[in-house]
Amino acid sequence: MLRIQRSRLAIGSALAALSMLFAGTGAVKAGAAQAVTISPVPGTSRATAVPSCKLIVNFQRHNFPKSVKIKNKWLPLVPGTQFILDGKANWGSGLRPHRVIFIITDLTKIINGVRTVLIWERDFNAGQLVESELAFHAQDNKKNVWLFGEYPESYENGKFTGAPDTWIAGTAKSKAGIIMRAKPRVGTPSYLQGLAPAIGFVDCAKVIKTGQKVCTPHRCYRNALVTDEWNPLVPEDGHQQKYYVRGIGNVRAGFVGGPEHEVLTLTKTTRLCPKAVAEVREEALKLDRRAYRVSKDLYRHTRPAQHTLRARTCR
Repeated sequence: MLRIQRSRLAIGSALAALSMLFAGTGAVKAGAAQAVTISPVPGTSRATAVPSCKLIVNFQRHNFPKSVKIKNKWLPLVPGTQFILDGKANWGSGLRPHRVIFIITDLTKIINGVRTVLIWERDFNAGQLVESELAFHAQDNKKNVWLFGEYPESYENGKFTGAPDTWIAGTAKSKAGIIMRAKPRVGTPSYLQGLAPAIGFVDCAKVIKTGQKVCTPHRCYRNALVTDEWNPLVPEDGHQQKYYVRGIGNVRAGFVGGPEHEVLTLTKTTRLCPKAVAEVREEALKLDRRAYRVSKDLYRHTRPAQHTLRARTCR
């Protein structure tokens, strides 16, 4: 959710670095944490300023329960819940209104042998849809929340332009990563949130603060958790810092450095009523079906999404 915007101009150099990353790597022992060390792009000194991040828990299918319930206290993903975040972003034409709406659906999808929850996220720039995305999350037995892939459709002037940033864990050397640790603490190592070499996507994160005060338009919270996220292959994009509140999740996100100067703040949380949940389900299923045509090389390795969860609806 609220993924870092990837600079398309930097994808070429990112792919060069990733090809070096995988060149000559040997087998990883089962159960061992995997390190992602970024090699320098030829002709640059980028590696001197870029730390590595690790997959702090080695991925094993059997570490995930058969039932899909995401109850991490910092990132509870309850089906039927809608979050709206508002702010402003500079995407090349000055600061303009930016809204992100993400909904936890009652759908699941098996990816790389793990049943995941579908989240439907839409990005609006100055009131116009620019991205509609399905993201796939699951919680392991220790309550770490993982990201297993994304299908982000891009739109320009209201027209669909493709989904070039699609990635699915277990295909094309892509790896799932941890979006939220079970026990996030300051001083712990940075960690991998997701890796997709084919599109130059590497997200790293680190817990940088706890016990912070953060305010939304409706109320202020104390004891917030702050994480720092970045793509080490594209340092010019800056870092994204996110504030999490227990029992709610992400309430604020803002960039440090980079060209966008974006700040998003949670403005509304809604528990959808049954009719709205059904409408969301149908829209998410449309995206899921379309992905088999648009991103068939990756998506064909997955089963269609299923309605297996019970949404916690309005009263």
